Amino acid sequence: MSFFLGIDTSNYTTSTAVFDSNTGKFFQQKKLLPVKPGELGLRQSDAVFHHTAQLHLLFSELVKDIDSKDIAAIGASSRPRPVDGSYMPCFTVGENTAKILSSALKVPLYTFSHQEGHIAAALYDSKSENLFTEKFLAFHVSGGTTEAVISKGNGYGFSLDLAAKSLDLNAGQAIDRVGLMLGLRFPCGAELEKLALKNTKKISVRPTLKECDCCLSGLENICRRLLENNESKEYIAAYCIEYIRKTLSLMTDKLLLKYGTMPVLYAGGVMSDSIIQNSFKEKYNAAFAQPSLSSDNAVGIAYLAYRKYKNVHTEF
Repeated sequence: MSFFLGIDTSNYTTSTAVFDSNTGKFFQQKKLLPVKPGELGLRQSDAVFHHTAQLHLLFSELVKDIDSKDIAAIGASSRPRPVDGSYMPCFTVGENTAKILSSALKVPLYTFSHQEGHIAAALYDSKSENLFTEKFLAFHVSGGTTEAVISKGNGYGFSLDLAAKSLDLNAGQAIDRVGLMLGLRFPCGAELEKLALKNTKKISVRPTLKECDCCLSGLENICRRLLENNESKEYIAAYCIEYIRKTLSLMTDKLLLKYGTMPVLYAGGVMSDSIIQNSFKEKYNAAFAQPSLSSDNAVGIAYLAYRKYKNVHTEF
């Protein structure tokens, strides 16, 4: 048995994946939840409905060429973060589906948080598996989260201790709000980046930090004023991304000063932005995942299930 299934039903994407432990390769099927033009995200009740409608179709396509007897274990994301009280209804769709599959196939089920899945996907894709036995600084930056955690590898997984966060708006929320302001369609990150890359004007930003935490709510108001003052969409897009890049850079500097030098990893949909990635790879030699594994995905969950299974079943 060499295949490990992963399921992640976040507030933005229905995701399924298979990790093949024989080849070290993955396969995934995922689909964004439908959002009406001009709207920012979904209510949880709508997200649950759409996950229920989409998950079985994605899963059928994912496993069409897989023999069920080759499935060793299943992983599922059950909550946003690995802390008590972390809960979001949309994750129950994937977790309950995983429970049914586990019972039917008579294979173990391992549950993880959505945040752990993001970090694991970045570790796997950047070939940084050595960090599963080390201490490192990880950022999870998306529409639902803007956090930095101190990660401590235990061999098959890691523990996460919150080190810094946004005190108001998340980075992905800021990007989507500015994007909608500029007439882009949700989620706006990729199109905002395209606009920003066309900007030729110099940009100067002054982010707001409180110790290691950040505040991003003022960014939306700044960009709105720029638009009212007839600044170009390209400049506003570039300003938004530079503000977030500078904010995360300042947070990283403060955290490395506070906790000491250690490897740095960035995960989450916002970190697929090439402008930010290029800057941080050069400055921090940081680890990233490719865009498809920076945004919501089940690959990290499938990979964690493999590592957990290998740790429990040492004969594997």
